[in-house]
Formats: sequence, structure tokens, C-alpha cells
Amino acid sequence: MRMRDEMLARLRAGDVPDILIVGGGINGVGVFRDLAAQGVPALLVEAGDFSSGTSAAPSRLIHGGLRYLETGEAALVRESLTERNLLLRNACHVVHPLACWVPLRSWLAGTLGAGARLLRLTRTPGRKGAVAVKLGLMLYDAFGRTHQTMPDHRLLTAGQARRELGGLAPDIRAVAEYYDARISHPERLVMELVADAEEDCEPALALNHVSAGRQTQGRVTLTDQLTGETFTVTPKILINAAGAWVDEVQAGLGFNERLIGGTRGSHLVLRHAQLAEDLGNRMLYFETDDHRACLIYRLSGDRVLLGTTDIRSDDPGDKLCTEAEIDYLFAVLRPILPGVRLSRSDIVFAFAGVRPLPRMKAGATGAISRDHRIDEFAPTADRPFVTLALVGGKWTTYRAFAEKVSGRVLARLGLGRRQSTAGIAIGGARGLPFDAAGRAAWARNLAQETGLQPARCATLVDRYGSRARAVAEAEAADPARFDALPDYSPAEIGLICATERVARLDDILLRRTLMGFEGHASRAILREVGTVAARSLGWDAARLAAEIERTATLLRERHRMSIA
Repeated sequence: MRMRDEMLARLRAGDVPDILIVGGGINGVGVFRDLAAQGVPALLVEAGDFSSGTSAAPSRLIHGGLRYLETGEAALVRESLTERNLLLRNACHVVHPLACWVPLRSWLAGTLGAGARLLRLTRTPGRKGAVAVKLGLMLYDAFGRTHQTMPDHRLLTAGQARRELGGLAPDIRAVAEYYDARISHPERLVMELVADAEEDCEPALALNHVSAGRQTQGRVTLTDQLTGETFTVTPKILINAAGAWVDEVQAGLGFNERLIGGTRGSHLVLRHAQLAEDLGNRMLYFETDDHRACLIYRLSGDRVLLGTTDIRSDDPGDKLCTEAEIDYLFAVLRPILPGVRLSRSDIVFAFAGVRPLPRMKAGATGAISRDHRIDEFAPTADRPFVTLALVGGKWTTYRAFAEKVSGRVLARLGLGRRQSTAGIAIGGARGLPFDAAGRAAWARNLAQETGLQPARCATLVDRYGSRARAVAEAEAADPARFDALPDYSPAEIGLICATERVARLDDILLRRTLMGFEGHASRAILREVGTVAARSLGWDAARLAAEIERTATLLRERHRMSIA
């Protein structure tokens, strides 16, 4: 991946493509990647860091969206399941199968209502019993046949379920088990898509911490958020992939129509050894009394993820998990696992983000469509470029959405599609065995080649897939370790700084690694990691001190981390 300074120099010289993508979340980067695969370069700008907005705040699931059957969105579920199966293969280093349990309190409740919702006679969520869920899962299995990689569903009696998870509430009558997938590090997948695009198409360039401002007579102003330097570009096609910020970007382009009506979703990462052990390798996906869907599953070790809320929000920067949301998440889990006692002291990390959903003035938040759409705006005399605004979308279907968007662009350019990205491995999945046993053998071979301990190589493969080789070689050349953070190394962080367009300390803590998400943060950790970043990026003592203070404040105030 090229250095940021090199790419800014191209921007100054006006050596940029005619296609401008605004937004470096998964949808914008997905379009950037698909176009590059067709040999069509684009300039992508992101006001913050790549994947620092809504794309950093999902439930970390790659899933078909079982509950979307409730709102009659069968086509979205079918597409999602196909894309889920593709990601299990194309991103096998970060996307993994996950057994999902749906606890059910009755057999027949909601059967007629579920049918009405499936037929789109109503969109309001309602209570569901085992029969309704069974029928939905039969359809779910059928939709997931394309590129199928996981078993079909099964229905467990209460007795069978309690033999595996004894803490289930006594009024649970049955449990439906099906399989979806989880993504261990979504922000890393975004970075890998950027790198893959630039490798395939040399003129393509993606810049983080560069915002798009107003346009005047076809000239769009870009601003480097780190230095204040401004640039102007004259795109022929502008793709607004700013997610929850779509309306803000549209306003800068001269549009007045509101497209987004977001909802905030908050999640908690908990340190709870007993709960993690009880959950094992399964997720509980449960209905609340207000007919929402919440979830809890084990991440790794003693860490557990609990989510999510769904609160209307018109502020795209609304990223704070409130006290009321914490109370809500604790409360909705209690009827499912009544023996579990949670407290705020169990929280090691909290995160929230606004979903860029289509604007809908009334109705239940759960009934708002999670599907994607493209709003196209023709050129005008004072805005002489085509504008494509991307509305909605979800992590799982980013590739299919990107293919549709790039299809519009190719049609405008009079070009045909060279290839589909459906069969292209992403980043660290390239050259990595698909099965777990094969990946373990790959890690053992890496240990033999580099002299590192097998356990360390296994950790690196879990993090980086086949790209673990570069990290292992760097560590073999420089075996120094951190004092406060033994699970990471100075060589590892130095390589990230040198090759992954790091600009701020929190880029490392929150997106290039899982340090923050795993609850690893202290003044000592910030100092050690920051010192490596300063050496690699040329920060002086004042800049380093400012980065440490800024990151400590961010982790403390936005993510509820205990940093003195």
C-alpha cells in the first residue's frame, strides 16, 4: 500500500481519476474495489479514518438477516445469504461460522402474523413461536443453498437445549438452531479491500482524513483534516457513499432532499468468564418484550458481545452508548439468562453508530428496510457531473451493492464488466487454506520458516491471514516486545504504521488492531504504541503527547474505557 504523502502529492498535481467516491466505509470501499477490478480507477476520500463511522459499529455478524423475513424482504435475505457464503470463503481469515440459538417461549404464537409479514400485509414486528420460526428457517435454508458452507437448521426441545446451556430461563419451550457467521475484524477487511484495489489498478487512490466540501461549477473542494490543506477536483461521476453522512454531503453538492433516517445501535463488550464459558461457540439471538431482536455471543477468552439498541437519530455523529441503553441491554438479557448478573464494572468497551437507513417518518424502527438503493441525480448547468447517492445497505451485502453501483458507472462510461468479485479472495485470505485444520498447518509451517513460536504464528494468522508472513518476518528480525502489551509487538505495529496509511494513534488502537475492542488500553500501552508510531511516522515529542491525550480522551469518553 502506498504512503499517504505520495498520494497527497498526486492530489496536488491533479493526477487523479474522474470518478470521486466520498466515504471510506464498507460501501464506498466496496465500490472502489469493484471498479478497480474492472480496470476503472477512482479517487476515494474519507473525512475520518477508513471504516471509522458506521462500518466500525456493527454487531460483527455476516448474516442473512433472519428477521428481515418478518418485514417481507425475502429478496434481501436471499442476497444476504449468498453473500454470507461467499465471504466465508473469500475472507476465511476474519469471517467464521457461528451457531445461532433462538430461544422460544411458545410453539404456535405469531404464526398467522408471521405469514402476514412475509406477504408484506404488515411490517410491524410481533411475537413468534416455534412453528413460525421453523417455517422461516426452512425458507432461510433454501435461500442459503448457493455456495452453501454450513449445516441446515434444527429444532431443539427445552431439555436438549438445557443440557448444553443450563442457564436458559425456565419458560423457554424450545430452541431453534441455525448457522450464520461473524467477522472478527471488520475494519481490517476494509483496509485489505483498499490495498487489493490499489494493487489491481495503479491509478486508483484512497485517502483517509480528507473531507469533501462544497462544489462550485463542477469543482469539488477537498480538505486534508490533518493539515488544513485544500484541493479541488473536477469529477465526471461522484458517488456519495458517506453512510449516515449522506445528507450532509448532498447538501454540500446543492441538494435539499433528505435521504437518510438513521437509527443508533449500541453494543457492549463485557469481561465475564462464566458467561463466556456457558455460551461457548454459540450466539443467543432473542426477542425482547418490545419485539426487537438482541444478541449475545462470545468473542474470545472471557470477552462477550451484547447488543443492540435501535433508537432513531438524525445526528450521524451520535456515537455514544447512553446509560439508558446499558440498562436496556442488561434488562433484556435477564429474561433469557436469569442467573447472569451484569454490572457496569464488566464493561471493557462500548461502541455505537448510526445506521444509514432510508428515511421513514413513522413506524417501528425494526420495520425500516435494511435493503440498499441507488439514487441517481443527472448533471445540471451548475453541477455538471452525475451524482449517485448510496442509501442503506448492510455489511453482509456490501459486495453485491458495490457491483450494482459499479454497473451504473460502467454503463455511463460505455464499458463492460471484466470480472465479478464474487470469486476473488480478499487480502489475507489469498493463499490461505479455507479449513481450520489447513490454516493451523499453515501457521506451523510459518513458525518453522521464521523461528517464531507456533502459538505466536497461530495468533498472527488469526489476525492477518496469509499476510501474517510479513509480520512474522518483521518480528524475527526484531524480537523486541512491549512491556505493557505482550500480545502485540513493536515490529508488528511498526509494519502497520509503514504500510497501512496510519495518521493518528487511534487509527492503530481502534481499527488497524483490536486493542481497544479487546479492552487493552492504559497510559502505558498508549505510550508504548505511540512511541513506535512516532518513530515510524516522524512525530515529535509534542505531537506524540497530543496523540496520547487525544486517544485517551476518545477511549474514555466514547468507549467507556478506564484510562486515568
